[in-house]
Amino acid sequence: MKIAMVGSGYVGLVSGACFADFGHDVVCIDTDQNKVDRLKDGVMPIYEPGLDQLVANNVAAGRLSFTTDLAQGIDGAGAIFIAVGTPSRRGDGHADLTYVHEVARQVGDTLSGDAVVVTKSTVPVGTGDAVERIIADSGTAHKVSVVSNPEFLREGAAIGDFKRPDRIVIGVEDDFGRDVMREVYRPLFLNESPILFTSRRTSELIKYAANAFLATKITFINEMADLCEKVGANVQDVARGIGMDNRIGPKFLHAGPGYGGSCFPKDTLALLKTAEDYDSPTRIVEAVVKTNDSRKRAMGRKVIEALGGADAARGKKAALLGLTFKPNTDDMRDSPAIAIAQTLSDAGVEVTAYDPEGMEQAAPLLPQVTMCDDPYTAIEGADVVTIVTEWDAFRALDLNRVKDLAKAPVLVDLRNIYDPQDVRAAGFAYTGVGRA
Repeated sequence: MKIAMVGSGYVGLVSGACFADFGHDVVCIDTDQNKVDRLKDGVMPIYEPGLDQLVANNVAAGRLSFTTDLAQGIDGAGAIFIAVGTPSRRGDGHADLTYVHEVARQVGDTLSGDAVVVTKSTVPVGTGDAVERIIADSGTAHKVSVVSNPEFLREGAAIGDFKRPDRIVIGVEDDFGRDVMREVYRPLFLNESPILFTSRRTSELIKYAANAFLATKITFINEMADLCEKVGANVQDVARGIGMDNRIGPKFLHAGPGYGGSCFPKDTLALLKTAEDYDSPTRIVEAVVKTNDSRKRAMGRKVIEALGGADAARGKKAALLGLTFKPNTDDMRDSPAIAIAQTLSDAGVEVTAYDPEGMEQAAPLLPQVTMCDDPYTAIEGADVVTIVTEWDAFRALDLNRVKDLAKAPVLVDLRNIYDPQDVRAAGFAYTGVGRA
């Protein structure tokens, strides 16, 4: 089947490349000519492990191509995926659907045959209804089924998540859409991947509910970490103890500096706005958003405390190791590092930093931070070394070298990747999260 993927960002590019790897003929469409030209040259616009090779293999096989011409790209496509951005709208936090609606209008105006139009972008409940109306208003004579198919890709593990998914959710209102989507995902049917067919509105809500629940788990264990520090308990043992309960599970129970990224911050805000619009308050999600926002600044204050307090910190130097919101990505969106660096700068602390993949994205967001070529350059002369993102490259630092380079042997481990006893035995003052 020919598949058109409108939008060649993170979701569209990964999904398009994986569909091509399944044997479909995929055209990825984007309005950014420079991005399309670079993709044709094999240059990826994002960092995702294995994506460059996956794209190269399928381009070479003739199953994956790129264009800026939407009419050409969707011509003859049985499934047209909308995978454009839905950022938080200024003012109210609602998902900005400008790009989704514009694609729907263009599809309606240029459609050359019957097709299923699939919203792959994360969109509020009722967006599929709006897309359906927009296409109908174009006056097209072709049969169109509008389907919701949310993505559940983790940055840094997206290819594996797509090919071996926990579940595939498809919101569909007619047999035409259902049959086409079965064909699209037929390779995963053969692998017995769980596929859940629901109504379109249910599918749209599943995505938001899933992300809000995971954000809640993260925020809950972070609050337990604060309590552990007060009462003399260990949050890692608490997490293991409750995670062994099958009703809770161990995932997303790692205490740290708060969640960030492209999904949780904007999706929780969008869910709050939807709940407000329908007069159905979501008080738990409200508390999660507020608590997570305040936590990031609190982690900056934790570093300041390790420097001896606000008065003593002024004029000192802090090295931040890791800037992206999680490892194995270059994504800086809502990263805790942004608030941490700002808090330190506001306190008069000089900040240096290193990240294996994120510094190009981080530099314009953190103009007050000196970016370094490697972790040890960032550490040189620092009064405190802070682990912000748990990249593998930081898990086995040469502590003797760190101690020699740093002005003071102080380590703040916001991801708890080091054993406190080992670090203290090496002569460091150590501060973790949720550890007495």
